[in-house]
Amino acid sequence: MTDQTDENQEKVTQMLRQVQEGNREALDDLFPIIYKELRRLASSQLSNERSNHTLQPTALVHEAYMRLIDQHSVNWQNRAHFFSIAAETMRRILVNHAIQRNAQKRGSGVTCIELDEAISYHDQAADRELDLVLLDDALKQLEGFDTTQAKIVELRFFGGLTVEETAEVMKISESTVKREWRMAKSWLKTKL
Repeated sequence: MTDQTDENQEKVTQMLRQVQEGNREALDDLFPIIYKELRRLASSQLSNERSNHTLQPTALVHEAYMRLIDQHSVNWQNRAHFFSIAAETMRRILVNHAIQRNAQKRGSGVTCIELDEAISYHDQAADRELDLVLLDDALKQLEGFDTTQAKIVELRFFGGLTVEETAEVMKISESTVKREWRMAKSWLKTKL
């Protein structure tokens, strides 16, 4: 990492702590800095959705941001920690949105995503689709016996983080992330 990148990450970390302490000015300064990254994450998630998805990236970003900033019990460690929680928050929002939408349609029009595209399967199942609610259920099962793999899937899939960013957030090596990511994808493939 460059010194400039380190400075920017430290600046975000300081602002997060100031926001947590109730500094509204820091909140106003923080939003433009992290908005672009949150929007990228939201766009990444929603680009895998079918075109009839009713939740737009801007709405997802704003809802996630409001929930994140309202977290007074979180001790923001750094920028990476913030985006880890952001990935989890976006997961909850998307799954809740899918549940509500499915309930309104009484099971028809299930919100689907391309599993292969979203978690980089490179095999013959390129046309396989997956329901967000089913993915969430599978992740809960995975979390029951391997929290590391479940968190990696959440960060990579829902958070759009790279291997490097995931390693930073989880404080593990990139090779561990790659190995656990492969095993988690294999497990999910059998479950879904």
